[in-house]
Amino acid sequence: MELRFVTAELRRLDEVASEVLACGVFADERPHHGAAGLVDWRLSGTVSKLVVEGFVTGRRGEVVMLPLRPKLPFDKALLFGLGARDAFTDEVFRDVIAHMLRAMEGLCARTAVVELPGRHRAAIGAERATDILLELAGGRPEHDVWTLIEPVEDQKRITSRMSEQRRRDRLVVLGS
Repeated sequence: MELRFVTAELRRLDEVASEVLACGVFADERPHHGAAGLVDWRLSGTVSKLVVEGFVTGRRGEVVMLPLRPKLPFDKALLFGLGARDAFTDEVFRDVIAHMLRAMEGLCARTAVVELPGRHRAAIGAERATDILLELAGGRPEHDVWTLIEPVEDQKRITSRMSEQRRRDRLVVLGS
């Protein structure tokens, strides 16, 4: 899996070509923030309307697919329920990432723009989130490119962490 980056700005998201936009929604966060908030804004409050109607709840395990074209450059958005903000843990993150990976595989989506679960609220650190993502994604060939929605400073941290990991992996191979 190749990781790329984009900041959480609509004009930047408009520049990214991908099949799917995936993000999380907390059950107790209103209005939505992060990528879900941007989608809601661009779709003139559609996500908020679905929340009011009870179609989108943000409960853990929930996934809702929304068509995005022509308002955004992605075919669809997947909104993953994260549960309550105060109950968000590494375990919840791990479960939602596994769900995201399965959903992308089920859609045969090889590229995606992804806001990692809880990252819009810094509920999990950038490096920890990336470590778990790469651990779960492994070498699965089903995922070509994920463009992560991250602030510039966290993009740098993640890139540095990935470079460190590659160096360690090479040293292990050379030492074998």
